[in-house]
Amino acid sequence: MVVIHYIVSLGPSVVLPIIIFLLGLALRLSPGQAFRAGVIIGVGFVGINLVIGLLAGSVGPAAQDMVKASGIHLTDLDVGWPSTAAIAYGASVGALAIPVGLLVDIAMILAGLTMTLDIDLWNYWHIAFIGAIVTIVTGNNYGAGIFAEIIAMMVFLVLADWSQPWVKQYYGYDNISFPHGTSAPYFVIALLLDKVFNAIPGFRDLDASPETLRKRFGIFGDTMIIGLILGLLIGILAHESVQGILTLGITVAAIMVILPRMVAILMEGLIPIAESAAKFLQSRFPGRTLYIGMDTAILIGAPTTIAASVVLVPITLGLAFILPGNHTLPFVDLATIPFILALMTPVFRGNLVRTIVGGAIAMIPTLYVSTALSPVMTIAARQVGFKFPAHAANITSLVDGGDYFPLLMREAAGYTGFIGLAIIFIGVIVMAWLVRRYVTRPRGGGEAVAGEAYAQSS
Repeated sequence: MVVIHYIVSLGPSVVLPIIIFLLGLALRLSPGQAFRAGVIIGVGFVGINLVIGLLAGSVGPAAQDMVKASGIHLTDLDVGWPSTAAIAYGASVGALAIPVGLLVDIAMILAGLTMTLDIDLWNYWHIAFIGAIVTIVTGNNYGAGIFAEIIAMMVFLVLADWSQPWVKQYYGYDNISFPHGTSAPYFVIALLLDKVFNAIPGFRDLDASPETLRKRFGIFGDTMIIGLILGLLIGILAHESVQGILTLGITVAAIMVILPRMVAILMEGLIPIAESAAKFLQSRFPGRTLYIGMDTAILIGAPTTIAASVVLVPITLGLAFILPGNHTLPFVDLATIPFILALMTPVFRGNLVRTIVGGAIAMIPTLYVSTALSPVMTIAARQVGFKFPAHAANITSLVDGGDYFPLLMREAAGYTGFIGLAIIFIGVIVMAWLVRRYVTRPRGGGEAVAGEAYAQSS
């Protein structure tokens, strides 16, 4: 337990390079190749976090200025995913998430129920969070909490398999999938919304990919210029000074340029690992397709995802203030909206309008779920000695705290205990079988659009 807590306390920028180095050695890369791959991935994550921090520190405060005049008081403070992860791993069953998750993954691979080997151990905190919630609502039943972690890991692996064809088509990644606890559930929402959008005359024919915008509007269709315009508009609406408006415009333009390049750096380290892993796994499981499960940080540099995320920051805050019954004050996780959109973008084939509209619609249940999960998350935080921000009686988060799957698990366990969890468990096995048997390549859109964009930006 102590060792696991120490490892996760190092953070993903340290933990993942170590895992990549050890994995590279296991995959028979030379020590030099494995070490270089690990360091490059660490550098990429540091760069991505710096840019995400820039987004939080520039667009977030300006967007809050746009809505603070409403005078509405929201009681549940969004403390963000770093705090949520710390609470999750600090819970009684949290430290068990990594060994439980790994055992579940290996068992599902051997049983032919998943094609994903999830090496992103840091992000096992998502299943730890669900385990902590279920433990609390079942009266500190640790067995129920561990069972919930098993189910959560299974769900994220199945969703990773299900979404991989869309990832391959749009991003161009053959051997990588994304069992990410934040991004994967929104993939399902995107599938449903895409069917709705396709049924709307006029809207279904609207082509708003970055490539089309660039061809149609020239320089004004360039993602950097789009970022500049978005930053200027947010600055004007926030009543910033002339200097503040111009600074915000250049900052958002910089985010649009720098983030894809940070992702390209990360991929430079990941690609040799993924290729070696594919060969190694194929030799052990001949005739089967297997993927390396990774963090969706790799995906958030897509131009559509960045542009839509910037637009959704003020939209999310606006929704928080006007939705009746919402008590969540979005704050820290405004910067993690790109992770929410990461697997929605390929479903919408990079269509900027669909991604913004779909993201805005998805934020409505996210705010209500984060409000609903706030009480149990507050209890979990108090149990692990989390230091509450000043004047915050209740806490929540948009990431995981606003995800419908933890809410589903809470409701199932809270009302029916093991029976509800067992029903979900059986449903997940059936879903895994259906995905393995019937999942096919999605139709429509271009080949590896985002992958080409990354290559051009690197």
